[in-house]
Amino acid sequence: MNDTAQDFGQTVATRYWHVLEDGRVQCDLCPRYCKMHEGQRGLCFVRGNKGGAIVLTTYGRSSGYCVDPIEKKPLNHFLPGTPVLSFGTAGCNLACKFCQNWDISKSREMDTLADEASPETIAMAAKALDCRSVAYTYNDPVIFHEYAIDVAKECRKYGIKNVAVTAGYVCAEPRAEFYQYMDAANVDLKAFTEDFYYKLTGGHLQYVLDTLKYIKHETDVWLEITTLLIPGKNDSDQELDELSLWVKNELGVDVPLHFTAFHPEWKMLDVPETPSSTLERARDIAIKNGLHYVYTGNVHDKSGQSTYCHQCGEVVIGRDWYELFEWNLDASGHCQKCGAVCAGVFEAEHGVWGSKRVPVRLKDYV
Repeated sequence: MNDTAQDFGQTVATRYWHVLEDGRVQCDLCPRYCKMHEGQRGLCFVRGNKGGAIVLTTYGRSSGYCVDPIEKKPLNHFLPGTPVLSFGTAGCNLACKFCQNWDISKSREMDTLADEASPETIAMAAKALDCRSVAYTYNDPVIFHEYAIDVAKECRKYGIKNVAVTAGYVCAEPRAEFYQYMDAANVDLKAFTEDFYYKLTGGHLQYVLDTLKYIKHETDVWLEITTLLIPGKNDSDQELDELSLWVKNELGVDVPLHFTAFHPEWKMLDVPETPSSTLERARDIAIKNGLHYVYTGNVHDKSGQSTYCHQCGEVVIGRDWYELFEWNLDASGHCQKCGAVCAGVFEAEHGVWGSKRVPVRLKDYV
């Protein structure tokens, strides 16, 4: 928690908080339960106590907008090949020492938020840009809960899908509200030990596991999982075995699991990059444990990034980075060779956006 009084500027009211006996206000959005005196902000730095209530300071303000391939989120089984309008704000409710987006998620500089846009403007821009979805990403949408929900509501009016890219560190009541408006989610399962979560993220594993189970079993949101493998921290055979078995037993064999490569960032510059062999080993372990769809990421690996039919082994979606080079699904998502269903959200034809990444200013499209 930030201990000095702040000038919050323009803010919007929030709902998930209560006043403590000593006069402080506790934020009940995420399991950090930050307790703040007047003028203080929580660890996320974007929610704080103003006038005896918790307010959000980043509503309507973004660190930038970009049209990405949906596979970059990463989502391999949700509208493959289509463009997604991506944006985030600033701050984060975890304190990951290895953060790959630290310049945004760890920022306490409000001038990081270069673009302003109303929820309606974002939805209209997504439509004008022919995006099939909008992604709440770069930093965690948990902390801009109210803004993300309002954008999602507007997007639905235009037939635009909503995608959450999140660490899943959120309390039960706001989680239920948030996922009413999401169509897909990629959740970072950062490791499978409490020791890792506590020492390297400042959080706790069980809350994330609870979110994964909630999304899978209590919503219709399409779910995929990403684990960033950090050499010597979360890449042992035992941990990979336990993680993939948990996914199989608690979520099911059809939930895609992405193992991605770590690059030295933020406060872990002394840790080497993840070798490709580690990703291949992780993928092999998860497949042997029965998961149908296991991928490698942040490396060039056609084999590890393509989708295979779980029944006959045929390549049903061939990928090279974010480019689709092969498509063997019929209009209803069945393998054209054996007829087995490929789990996911597919349309009759895949998108052709490819690997393009296009920064945009929304005012140019509305």
